Amino acid sequence: MNQELAIIKIGGNVIENKTELTKFLALFAHLNGHKILVHGGGKLATQLASKLGVTSKMVGGRRITDTETLEVITMVYAGLTNKNIVALLQANNCNAIGLSGADGDVIQAHKRPVGEIDYGFAGDVDGVNTPMISKLLDAGLTPVFCAMTHDGNGQLLNTNADTIASELAIGMSEIYDTTLYYCFEKKGVLKDIKDENSVVKHIDSNTYKQLLVAGIIADGMLPKLENCFHALNKKVNKVCIGHPSMLDPENELFTTITL
Repeated sequence: MNQELAIIKIGGNVIENKTELTKFLALFAHLNGHKILVHGGGKLATQLASKLGVTSKMVGGRRITDTETLEVITMVYAGLTNKNIVALLQANNCNAIGLSGADGDVIQAHKRPVGEIDYGFAGDVDGVNTPMISKLLDAGLTPVFCAMTHDGNGQLLNTNADTIASELAIGMSEIYDTTLYYCFEKKGVLKDIKDENSVVKHIDSNTYKQLLVAGIIADGMLPKLENCFHALNKKVNKVCIGHPSMLDPENELFTTITL
């Protein structure tokens, strides 16, 4: 039987709320067994870009990454946000190490081809260096990934953090029994965005189609659910979406995704 591995992606709204972030990192630090953290930080990047006079453009929940935007997100994702999280995990006795996809060549990607939309320096993941990440885990380190990859030719790429979490889960499933968690400020996928407790507790392929037609799944939740089903189709054990408190074994109010 393979060892268990938890891969947790944390959203920007939680990262920017110091109280929520502190609670989450305490829960994360005390999870038993191997674990990996993936973080976003898009709102903070947008705020810094605005201060620097860099216009942020979004299409379908995804950022258009021109040269100036790439510089900003590198500063925010791989610098400020990543290192703050690593420092806070150390304070929780969790020996974390901050990484981008370029560090240790752990996540390879290519620049997204120009189609109807030119996403600029956006990266689509080609592969995960599972043996290297496994060495870090075996050494007692907890990897903390920011939302950046590289193309192997010296180019950093902005890559959706949900996608990175999904691709990490797929790659690590080769040698671990992997569960993927998407943590954000809501309690799960909601039937009514105005009702915090209207959580859809279970979504399978058929339910997903119905929720799409009803317009319940839309905007930023679309790529998140796409990544969930992509991971499940690639042998990830289980995917959960909800508030960071779902890492508490006593909490049962969150969304579980299955095929």
